[in-house]
Amino acid sequence: MPNSFDGQTVIITGAGKGIGRATAKFVSERCAKVVAIARTDSDLASLAEETGCRTIKADLLDPKVARAAMQEAGTADHLVNCAGTNVLESTLEFTEDGYETVLGINLRAALICAQEFARARIAAGGGGAIVNVTSLAGHRGFANHLCYAASKAGLEGATRVLAKELGPHGIRVNAVAPGITLTELAAAAWSDPEKSEPMMARTPIGRFAEVEDVASMIAMLLSADAAMVTGAVLPVEGGFMSV
Repeated sequence: MPNSFDGQTVIITGAGKGIGRATAKFVSERCAKVVAIARTDSDLASLAEETGCRTIKADLLDPKVARAAMQEAGTADHLVNCAGTNVLESTLEFTEDGYETVLGINLRAALICAQEFARARIAAGGGGAIVNVTSLAGHRGFANHLCYAASKAGLEGATRVLAKELGPHGIRVNAVAPGITLTELAAAAWSDPEKSEPMMARTPIGRFAEVEDVASMIAMLLSADAAMVTGAVLPVEGGFMSV
């Protein structure tokens, strides 16, 4: 798919690090014009140097900032909602601040970005695609992930509603649900064999995902190769949920 996004613009939230950054690189290499939204200047500057993307600095926790960032991004062909965060808190100890942070970025911001993208696309005649990045945590119960799991499961439910309501306008909406993905932070977090080996034992493919594994699936769902795929959640977890 060397030229699969030639002439197309892709907005990517959370583009500064991890899966978002890998996706920005992946689609840029396939001729996409990327609009990268993130909250760290240094991440955006280095990504712009690597890919030539346009950058927008924004903290999507603030709904007004999220909406303004999307309006600044303008009309695009595709949107990847990759911005996400987590606050590790248990059921008995979770806080209102933790809830507001996790749900605000992982769910509310994604819905605002999808709404602004869809309004602009419909005004331009429709078409295009959205991919929401959810998580294995929306399907399996992991300790200390109460609000995170709620946000990701909620985004998958929203994905199906978005697919239904935006389909008549030619806009497809899907999600990818990564399992453990070796971003820089995750690689350190899962380096302890006592923690990682039980998860690996339940992963038939025998390894954890690299960020490029997820980025390639996001690109596939955005592309014309997935023209009849909408409302779907694609697990990218090496078969963890099958056993």
